[in-house]
Amino acid sequence: MKYTVVMLADEKNGYTAVVPALPGCVSEGDTVEEALDMVAEAVSLYLESAHQHREEIPLELPGTLVGEDDVDASTYQTQGVKGSTQS
Repeated sequence: MKYTVVMLADEKNGYTAVVPALPGCVSEGDTVEEALDMVAEAVSLYLESAHQHREEIPLELPGTLVGEDDVDASTYQTQGVKGSTQS
């Protein structure tokens, strides 16, 4: 069974991997590879626990899409606001 993994980058804390189909199944790593390895283990433990407790195993919804959108946020940034690129 395959699940979608959403990777979130954090400049200071590495990467967070989230499996939307498995509530609460989240892991982190210093690198993308480490986060993926850690979340693979988390998925295995999640499924093992669900099986042991005779809980329904969530399935990936058909047609699940994960994408990236390039949004220019510069028009929303104001002078003096933390993270602003305007001087």
